[in-house]
Amino acid sequence: MAGTRRWEDMEMDCLVAILQRLGLQDLTLSVPLVCRSWRKASLHPLCWRVLNLRDLDFMPWGGFTKSFMAEYRLQRFFFSGFLKLAVARGNRSVEEIMFPLLFGTSMQDLVLVSDDRCPRLRKLVLPNLSPADEADIPKLVGKWKDLEQLEMESKPSSFLEMLSEINLHCKKFSGLKMCGSIKKEDTLAIVNLLPKLKFLCLSKSYLPREQLMGILSGCKELQRLTVSDCIGFEADEEVKKRGLGIKSFKHEGCKLFDDFDYNSDECDPL
Repeated sequence: MAGTRRWEDMEMDCLVAILQRLGLQDLTLSVPLVCRSWRKASLHPLCWRVLNLRDLDFMPWGGFTKSFMAEYRLQRFFFSGFLKLAVARGNRSVEEIMFPLLFGTSMQDLVLVSDDRCPRLRKLVLPNLSPADEADIPKLVGKWKDLEQLEMESKPSSFLEMLSEINLHCKKFSGLKMCGSIKKEDTLAIVNLLPKLKFLCLSKSYLPREQLMGILSGCKELQRLTVSDCIGFEADEEVKKRGLGIKSFKHEGCKLFDDFDYNSDECDPL
C-alpha cells in the first residue's frame, strides 16, 4: 500500500528501544536475519544491557546451541566464547548478568565480567560454584563498584569475607538473595555490613527464630524480606508483629522442624 512505512525504515532509536526488550536468543538467531537495519539495531549496546543467560539452553544437544552453531557455522560451541561475544556487544554498558544455574560456568567467566568490560554491573546472579571457586568471590567484589543486587544459589563458604568486601567497595548495595544455614555470625554480618539493605531473600534456608528476629530488628532500611519455606521458626504473632514495619514480609511454609523432625543444621558442612 502506497505511503505505508516498512519496519526496516523505522528510526534507529525507536527500533533499539523495541529490540532491547528481547532476549539473547532473539538477538542472536532471529532479529539479525530480518534485514540490515534490524541487524544494525540488534548490535546496539543498549540491547545487551541485560544478559539473561539463564533463559538459554547451553547443553551440547540443546536447541539453542545447535541453532547457534548452524547459523554461525561453528564446529564447536563454548559458553565462554558466547559470554565474551555478549559482553563485547554490551560495550561496557552491561548492567545485569544472570548466569546459567547448572551449566559449568568457570571462574574465568566470572573474572571476565569483573574486569573493566562491565564497569556498570548492578545485578549479578551467580551460578553454582565449587568450594574452591567460592573462596575467590571476595577477590572479585572489589571490582563490582556499582553492584546493587547479588543472588546466589547457596551461602558460600566465604560469606563473611564477601560481605566485608561488599561493605568496603559496593556503596549502592541493597539486595541479597541466597539460601543456606544462617548462623549468628551471618546475621550480625548482614546487619552490620549491609546497612542499606532493602531486599533480602533467604527462602528455603535453615533460619533459627533468633536469627530472624535479629534481622527484623537490625536491618533498619529493609523493605522486602522473603523467608518462605524455611526451617527453624514458625511465623507466630510475635514474628508477624516484628515484621509490621516491612512493606513486604513473606514467610509462607515456614516451620520449626523439617519432615524428619530436625531443627538444627547438623548436616550442613558450612
